[in-house]
Amino acid sequence: MKTNVRTNEKIAKTVIWSAALFVIFILLFVIIHILARGLPRINWQFITDIPRSMGRTGGIASTIVSTVFVTAVAILIAAPFGIGTAFYLAEYTRESAVTRIIRFCAESLAAIPSIVYGLFGFIFFVIYLDLGWSVLSGGLTLAFMILPTLIRTSEEAIRAVPYIYREVSFSLSATKWQTIVKVIFPSALRGIANGIILSVGRCIAETAAVMLTAGSALRMPTSLFSPTRTMAVHFFVLAREGISMENAYGTAALLIILIFFINVVANTMVNRFMGKGR
Repeated sequence: MKTNVRTNEKIAKTVIWSAALFVIFILLFVIIHILARGLPRINWQFITDIPRSMGRTGGIASTIVSTVFVTAVAILIAAPFGIGTAFYLAEYTRESAVTRIIRFCAESLAAIPSIVYGLFGFIFFVIYLDLGWSVLSGGLTLAFMILPTLIRTSEEAIRAVPYIYREVSFSLSATKWQTIVKVIFPSALRGIANGIILSVGRCIAETAAVMLTAGSALRMPTSLFSPTRTMAVHFFVLAREGISMENAYGTAALLIILIFFINVVANTMVNRFMGKGR
């Protein structure tokens, strides 16, 4: 009997490790393939020059700035609402019909395809509110899209904080708000930051929703109301139309580097903040 149990355990471990290694292999294969094709194209001129001839020549400076602007607008709008909703669900309410409705709405938002968000953003922001194809329209649409991710990840991070932290804070005559600001938020910061990083990655990589709301202009954006083209949209257009696969791979490689850089910087800042808080 013990032999069978040990054999089953070994088989289970082998299957689990095989699955994990297979996922890692796929990830490394995709990254190495894109970097191998794209890194030779990346140079200072490619990064600082604007696209020319529909992206056939020139660089991708305007698309980099556009990506940063659209992502920043989305995060600045969605983060307060997402994190605030998470604190409301975790700290100010008990399980009830209201909380179930809020979670159902968040899960429903997460299940909506990005192209539907794009259509909604096009009809509501671009046409009805007359914002036009712009950085603001794209950022607002992405804010709706990443809201469920921010709510769920932040709520799980807040609930993971041991309840004894709250009890100690209350025993020292701290108010509910002081406990949240001084105790719970710093303890849950790592999980909240991970949710923000995931949201940033989704904003940077999104194409359909941004294409229908931010537009596809190659010029440098000068305001929130400028039509623009993000790096992901630029890569999609170059690859789909066959305009320049060399520039498409260069854009994709720079996207990977940018996301990696954002992850490293964000995690470093969180670690330093939490280290100072101890």
